[in-house]
Order: sequence, then structure tokens, then C-alpha cells
Amino acid sequence: MVSLSDIVEQAMCIGCGLCQGISRGHGVMLEKSANGFLVPRVTGNVSLQDNAIILDCCPSCTLNTLPIEARDEQTRLDPIWGYYRRIVHGYAADDSTRFLGASGGVLSALAIYLLESEQIDFILHARASDIEPTFGEACLSFNREQVLQAAGSRYGPTAILVDIREVLDRGQRFAVIGKPCDISALRNYAHHNPAVGRQVRFWLTLVCGGFMPPAGTTQFLRDHSIDPGQVTKMRYRGHGFPGPTHIETTGGDQFDFTYQDFWGADYKRFTLPHRCKICPDSVGEMADIVAADPWPGGGPDPNNLEAPGNNVILCRTSVGEGLLKRAAADGALVLGAEGSPRLLNDYQPHQVARKYTAWPRLLGLKAEGRWVPKTAGLRIQSLAESMDRQFQTDQQDGMQKRVRQGKASDALVSDD
Repeated sequence: MVSLSDIVEQAMCIGCGLCQGISRGHGVMLEKSANGFLVPRVTGNVSLQDNAIILDCCPSCTLNTLPIEARDEQTRLDPIWGYYRRIVHGYAADDSTRFLGASGGVLSALAIYLLESEQIDFILHARASDIEPTFGEACLSFNREQVLQAAGSRYGPTAILVDIREVLDRGQRFAVIGKPCDISALRNYAHHNPAVGRQVRFWLTLVCGGFMPPAGTTQFLRDHSIDPGQVTKMRYRGHGFPGPTHIETTGGDQFDFTYQDFWGADYKRFTLPHRCKICPDSVGEMADIVAADPWPGGGPDPNNLEAPGNNVILCRTSVGEGLLKRAAADGALVLGAEGSPRLLNDYQPHQVARKYTAWPRLLGLKAEGRWVPKTAGLRIQSLAESMDRQFQTDQQDGMQKRVRQGKASDALVSDD
């Protein structure tokens, strides 16, 4: 039987914070580890019931696709992108929201629309941490100003579920905007806590490329002669498409770097935590709405980084499709051309690769005695088996080699 310690020691923790949230912080606390990640530490006696729920809900233990009750006869299935009803381009109708957002500001615009139309009482999402500016932190937003203060991507550790039981104790309606793994964790928790199903009215996420390990961000800062301890603000994206990586320090210095500066030419600085490398669902299969970057070939136009942003939007459920229609009709969103899974494959080729490689990489971990999550419904086995045997063997062998070399961990290693 796997334990929280096993998940942490095998670098499978993604730092969502649900374990602390379920225990109310009385038995489990998320803490910054020596290598900078947010990981749980057992601080007291966790009840057997809470421990069982935590392990059943952890997104490194159980991942699935859209619940059957959220599908109907109009729901289609793509083997890579999962269940969907509509794929369409769009952006925030408000120019400032579009400008501040990581892409076209769709998630921020939907959050504001839901609040101002009184369909919900607040948004549970992430903002930049006041304590660790390179990190994110959970926040509740009740109005437009608070939503916009939290706009943009966070490429550092971010735990939005650390206080989930206190959030549910409010007894109010809310929407969640989180990473796909956050959505999976909370969907799992709904099976144990009926309040989740009653109170979470909308599930919103993004197509996730993973986040930069803390050591990678620290190294980036030092490479540019910026003392990490002096950073007071770090905006990874936004103020353009994708806009600059903006940094401010205690001395009043300000720095702007391009998206390519941060991730490296040809993404040579693109590093990921181990858990992100083997992620079976980085496309948000359990959400109502998913927002993605519509980048032909998989990357931004280096000659047009300050252009107005755009999103491509996946509506997976009737709830999501209804929200999208209302938001467009009421002037919160501008919707454009319809899209398709084939178009998404062009916009997000690395996500296609991740779906095909997930199964053999998990097999490689399992062959080395590592823990692997249950992935019922995600189709990763059939996708891998549709490839030639050599592809599968190479991916499995590669993962086994990384484990033996100590690289299948949260050391700073390049994604491949």
C-alpha cells in the first residue's frame, strides 16, 4: 500500500495541497522542501479515514477522464484530447482583461462574468505568492479587481487546495480555476465529500505544460545576475501574447525577458518536475472548460510577442458549453472560428507526445518498483500500443534508465 511518504520520496507529488486540505492541516502540512518543492509532511496523527481519503483522491494515485454523468449524446471523444462538445477560438471582450491574461484572458473573463452575473459567489484559483514571488498561492476572488490581480500564468509550485475544507465550510457556490491535476484531485474528493458536488458549479482549467522546478527558476535568475532573495515580483506571462517575464527586486530594479529567454532558445531550458514528465492528463479531461494557447507548431511567434492574445477553448460538458454561450451573448467573450482535435494537435504537439509516451513511461517506473497512478479511462495504453513496438520499448527503457541513474526524481533534468 502506497503512503504519502512513498509519493514524496518517489517524486510523484505535484503539490496540489489536497492532503493538507482534507486533514485541515492537523495531520499533514505542505512545506517547502530542501529542493524548493511544496510537499506534504505528516505532522501528527492523521485519522485512518482521512488517510484513506487522501490516498484515494491524490492525483498521483488516481486519474480519470470526464465523469459519465457529465457526458451525453452530444459529447464526442478524441483519443488524445478526451471528451468534448465544442472547440472554438476566443478571447476576452474587455481589452484590459485580454492584455493581462496569459493568452486571450478567457479564464479571467469567465471568472469575472460568473461573479458579476451572480452565478457564483467566489472563484478559487491562484495568484502570485506574497512570500515566495516565484511561487503561486491559493486565493479566493469575489470581484473583478481581485480576479485581475491574479491573472496570468504561475510557473512555480502552487497549491490551491490547501484549505479546501474551510472553503467548503463557507457553504457558498464557487468556480475552480486550477491545473488539470488540481481539477482531478478535487473531482476525486467529490466522491467522499458531497459538498464539492453541490458547491463547485464550474470546473475551469488550462492545457498544462508543467511548471519550472524551483532550482530552474533560481538558476535563471542567477544567470541574469539577479539575487533570488531580492525578488519581490515575478510575472511569468501576460501583458502580451505571451508577454514578457517581468521581475522586480527590493532595490527597485526591473527586468523584462522574453518567453524564449525564460525557457531557452528551442526550449533548451525547458525543465519539468518528474511528476509532470509522466503526466497522463495535462489536457484537463475532468473540467467543464479548458483554455489553451493556439500556437501553430507549438510555440509563440518570436516576432509578435506583444500581439493581442487568443485562446482555443475546449468545452467538455453541457455546463461548460452553456457558460460559453452565455458569456459570449452577454459580451464577456468574443468567439471566433470553430476548431478541431486535429488543429489542437498542431497547436500543442508536445501534449500529443505526452499522451503517447505516458503509458510506456509508467511501465518503466513500475518495472523499477516505483508507484504509478491508476489511469482508468485516459486511453494512454491504447495510444501507446497504436505506435510501433520500438517506440514503446524506447520510452520504457528510457524511463528505467533514468530511475537507475537517479534522474527520475526532482533533480533538474531536461524534458525529452
